[in-house]
Amino acid sequence: MNVRTIMLSSALSMAMIGGIPAYSQAPAPAQVAGIEASWLKAPARPNLDFSTNSIPSRQSVMSALDYVAASQIADMSRRPIQLSTGSNLSEISSNWVAATFYVGAARFARETQNKDILRFLTATAEHYNYAFRGARAERLLLNADDVAIGDLYQEIYARRGQQGVIMPLQQRLDYMVPHLNRSQETESLIWWWCDALYMAPPVLARQTALTGDPKYLKAMDKEWRRTAARLWVEDDRLFLRDERFKDEHHKGAGGQPIYWSRGNGWVMGGLARALESMPADFEGREFYVTTFTKMAGRIKDLQRADGLWATDLNDPKSFLEAETSGSAFFVYALAWGINHGLLDRATYQPTVLKGWAALNKHVLPNGLIGAAQKTGDRPVPTKANDVGPYATGAYLLAGIEVMNLGNATQTLPKAEPARDDEATILATTPQPIAPVTVIGDEEKKRRDAEMRATRALAYDPVTLKRPAAVEKLIPPSDQTPRAVARFAPDRFDDLLWENDKVAHRIYGPALEAREAPSGSGIDVWAKRVRYPYMDRQLKFPNYHVDRGEGLDYYDVGRGRGAGGLGIWFENKLWTSRNFSKYEILKTGGDEAKFKVDYRPWPVDVARKVWETRTFSLALGSNFTRMTSTISSDTKDPLIVAIGITKRKGDASNGIVTRDAKSGILSFWEPANPSSGSIGITIAADPALVTGFAEDAENYLILMKVTPGQPFSYYMGSAWDGGLDFKSREDWDAFVKTQKFSFAPAK
Repeated sequence: MNVRTIMLSSALSMAMIGGIPAYSQAPAPAQVAGIEASWLKAPARPNLDFSTNSIPSRQSVMSALDYVAASQIADMSRRPIQLSTGSNLSEISSNWVAATFYVGAARFARETQNKDILRFLTATAEHYNYAFRGARAERLLLNADDVAIGDLYQEIYARRGQQGVIMPLQQRLDYMVPHLNRSQETESLIWWWCDALYMAPPVLARQTALTGDPKYLKAMDKEWRRTAARLWVEDDRLFLRDERFKDEHHKGAGGQPIYWSRGNGWVMGGLARALESMPADFEGREFYVTTFTKMAGRIKDLQRADGLWATDLNDPKSFLEAETSGSAFFVYALAWGINHGLLDRATYQPTVLKGWAALNKHVLPNGLIGAAQKTGDRPVPTKANDVGPYATGAYLLAGIEVMNLGNATQTLPKAEPARDDEATILATTPQPIAPVTVIGDEEKKRRDAEMRATRALAYDPVTLKRPAAVEKLIPPSDQTPRAVARFAPDRFDDLLWENDKVAHRIYGPALEAREAPSGSGIDVWAKRVRYPYMDRQLKFPNYHVDRGEGLDYYDVGRGRGAGGLGIWFENKLWTSRNFSKYEILKTGGDEAKFKVDYRPWPVDVARKVWETRTFSLALGSNFTRMTSTISSDTKDPLIVAIGITKRKGDASNGIVTRDAKSGILSFWEPANPSSGSIGITIAADPALVTGFAEDAENYLILMKVTPGQPFSYYMGSAWDGGLDFKSREDWDAFVKTQKFSFAPAK
């Protein structure tokens, strides 16, 4: 039987049972269409009876989301993939219908242990070569519906950093930007229907977050406001679907305007996704927050007694049946607003819980979300067994936010997901099977040798480490040099400090909860300006790119970074986790000064220690003075090890300098081909120095201290791409001129 015959027989095996599609479990798709057998079976149906009076447990929601996501993947995977994807309603596709599911599934893939979801999404993206519909006409190149799948490509790029994944999207958005930025107003809009505000704007906002280039967000802002000016009705705090619905021929019962539930759900969901990527100091941000909160207040008031929303928000009596595809977006948006501090919990949480419980009453026996309004442009009657992948995508987004209702408020913008390790990438990337001609051991050996040769002989651009072109920042109006310290809850509780010479940070409680490997190492930022720049750089989630003022390219890793400490015991370093408390003592003038506490940590089984440390950076200095008091549950002296993270480069491992007489440990890092070299020096009290050591990750200088008694040391840094030092020799000569005082601070 050939491939065509198998796929046709699969399609013909569908049967309708009670109006709900049921499919044979024929193995054909798993064998010939790249569909994996594990995708074709959903887990057992969990309990979907949720209370309207209390936040559900995380596990109960996770089980529901796992079930529904897997059911949707199974349903899509059983259907033959169409070559043309324009009007596909149920199968794997590159259009907006499927893309809306991918958005929810990709967010859920961050939460679940089920790697099949990300594996399915990766296979889908690979199938479409990370590309888009719309090549037939320039008008179609601007179609928001066709850009919606870009979020899937962005998610894979954020998790893997593979340049080819994002290139087709960047090309499409670069084509769009001049049209979105057009200076001459036109009668026609690019985003002329309100649904478009879910499809394209979040992708543009996220592209700025991923690339650090503000042009995508700025262009998004211009067209979004044009659309709002035409479709937003201030008195009703809702959006018309498009401008046709202003005329008398498109009014609802009693001559009232039609406010399509799903259309307004698209808008609220799109606002949430765009705000996740929008920098906190973006000039136009308040417009989007205000629009979101105005809509939220109105939507809350329009919830029906059954927990859902009417298909026409302005005419619930004409559409009495249940409708989930708009309601799921409202549950998502309202719960998101609570979780991100935009909506009052006491006011909105009852609405969310009531809506979530109602949605789960419409999960069909096959695991799909029923009562989903069909594709279209206006309210129509909905049947109980009507389904659509867009409803499932919205349900997943809603569930993720409901699952997090009991957590602390999340800051905005939202950080991109952490990069996957190689094992995760391999486990979630389907690999092409060997050609059918590869049969027998000898042919397999030959094929393996061929693949090794391909990797060994092919030119690899990664070896150049060539940076992408990035728009340079315009210098601020206030360029006054000053020493500043800031606690950054918007950056997972980092503590940032800088002056006219250097910039550093340490990591706080929020990052400890998010990234288990994070610890008490000290980060170095490469700085090229005299005024404070860390906050400006951090407005881009991709702050590892040089925009003219400097960047953070130093990798603390699991080491001590630039001057983090630990206890040296039995030839092993014992270190604390992230700081737990902080107090900023001085900022904005001639000195940045703050104090932090580190929770107790074990030194083997011999003792526990804990630390309070004060950091002080004076204007004009490359060195931060740190005064540490380490307490212990025993009185025995401690050997404190102050470290610098080791580094290996393409040409060398860097240059280490040790001078016990002067209490100096210096490390000039191997050059980063695109960003240059950083030098780090630790200056400790020679009277306390007992020698040097190293472990797998750090170069260490050792000091003998007494528990409960403060001691001071200095950490300094230099960057050969900055303003003051162009070489290791320059830095070493400068260090020799420094006078360090280890006397107690007055």
